[in-house]
Amino acid sequence: MLKKNKRPLILALGTGALLLGGALAYWLLVQQNILRGNVPEGAKLVPQDALFAVSVSTDEKQWQQLREYGTPQSQAAFAKQLQQLEKNLLTANGYDYQQDIKPWVGKEVTIAFLPPETPQSPNAIPVGQQSVVMVLPINDPLQAKQVLERARPQTANKFVERDYKGIKIRETPSGAAQKFSTTLLERSLVVSTDPKGTERIIDTYKGAASLGTTPGYSEALGRIRATDPFARLYFNVPVATAVAAANSARSLPSQNLASLQEKQGLATSVMLQPEGILFKGVSWLKPNSENKYAVENNAKIMSRRLPENTLMMTSGGNLERLWQDYVKGAQSNPIIPINPEALKAGIKSQLGLDLEQDLLPWMRGEFSLALIPAPKGVPSNLGAGVIFMVQASDRSRAEKSLQQIDQVMASQYQFQVQQGSLNNQPVVNWTSQLGGLAATHGWLDGNVAFLSLGAPVATTIVPQPQAMLSDSELFKQGMPTELNAKNGSFFIDVDRTINTGNLALPQFSPDQKIFTNAIRSIGVTAGISSDRSSRFDIFVRTKKIGEPSNSGKPSISPTPQSSPQASPTASP
Repeated sequence: MLKKNKRPLILALGTGALLLGGALAYWLLVQQNILRGNVPEGAKLVPQDALFAVSVSTDEKQWQQLREYGTPQSQAAFAKQLQQLEKNLLTANGYDYQQDIKPWVGKEVTIAFLPPETPQSPNAIPVGQQSVVMVLPINDPLQAKQVLERARPQTANKFVERDYKGIKIRETPSGAAQKFSTTLLERSLVVSTDPKGTERIIDTYKGAASLGTTPGYSEALGRIRATDPFARLYFNVPVATAVAAANSARSLPSQNLASLQEKQGLATSVMLQPEGILFKGVSWLKPNSENKYAVENNAKIMSRRLPENTLMMTSGGNLERLWQDYVKGAQSNPIIPINPEALKAGIKSQLGLDLEQDLLPWMRGEFSLALIPAPKGVPSNLGAGVIFMVQASDRSRAEKSLQQIDQVMASQYQFQVQQGSLNNQPVVNWTSQLGGLAATHGWLDGNVAFLSLGAPVATTIVPQPQAMLSDSELFKQGMPTELNAKNGSFFIDVDRTINTGNLALPQFSPDQKIFTNAIRSIGVTAGISSDRSSRFDIFVRTKKIGEPSNSGKPSISPTPQSSPQASPTASP
């Protein structure tokens, strides 16, 4: 017997799966040699094993545009973070950005996070502390020399000088509580939180492998080329995962760590647009990787099957393949959110079905998972429901699985399972004896199976929505449009889903709420470009400083839905 305090359990699980699905939408995979992009100047000095690097524009107009996004509270929090970064990397080294750096700096500043130095064995995990380095290209050498020499006497008693491979390094004394370091390399000033980091930059300057020469990096930048990007990011996938493994309670076999070496990196260009921030991304495998991606881009129509007031949705082109990729990635990912074996075991114990043998083999078509507000006028103590849809590759096999689930829900969980009719379409309804929780499953267009859980929201999609999500202005304004061939997408109306606080979702901390309150929506599209690479775009639609805010307590159901009479009912 289900206990009363577990009534929202299925909705909570469905919502959690939706959030996981949104994260997995990022997981789709990239393209091969097309165009070569201009490598940031700083990337030519950053070591190739850098964990993460970001090159940021110094254009004051772009920074002014960035300051127009969000809310006064989010801008204040962002400014505080920037001040801390400047304090750690510039002020601590005796420099003031406005006075000592801005007059001569080039168009991009690169900040890199260097992992601890790795032992020589091929699958060794780095240990120790990471270094943060900043590379500031010099656009005006004469002015830079004058400004830096003027600043030097003010901090002379705080630093000592030494030589490393013939190059002078200024750094804090060995006994100092905090270690900082600077050096001048021709047309670049390098500052670091660790003298070892400065030495590694010098090693790169002297000929060691740099980020700029990473296989596929230049080509990746070419595929996400943009005019005057605000920032360009690089994420070293194998190094980052190895560092995470070193700090994870979950141990990984050495052969799993070795499989990380097949992945190369992820690069992103960041553009400031009138309504928000666009991230154009690409990820790729190493040239010698034995892994290959299946080039399938079949996520096309699910946004047309959902109502326009959908709060959150994720979609993909092949659920079985997505699961296979997830399982494969989990073997070498120490921070995987859900253990695949635990999920399979849970489904087996709760439903008596084998996920990989009984369910996924007929789920090889397009799918979606969505959170939809309860229709107005329909009694429900739940504010929203979850709808799962999948294009069945084998309807007879699907019907057999659904019948087995019906039997389990009736015999094991004491749900009333009845045939019903919804808008003249045959459906099966599950009704909890405790009340409140509703579930309905059926078919759309002959081969699209659907299951709704929580509030009675099936009426919003059967036989089709009165108004489609794909046609709503919020969706059209919030989704990236460049990718035509898509294998996945994700959309969330942040205002109505998170900022209102009307739904039983995980709570954000006050600091996190400052930034979620600055966002209207987030849209993601992804596609497979080739058997070794993929593309993705993310658009964060923000609020604007000075514009009226409607996020106080907006309704989570802004558009009318079908009348209460259309809700699922049992057949007589």
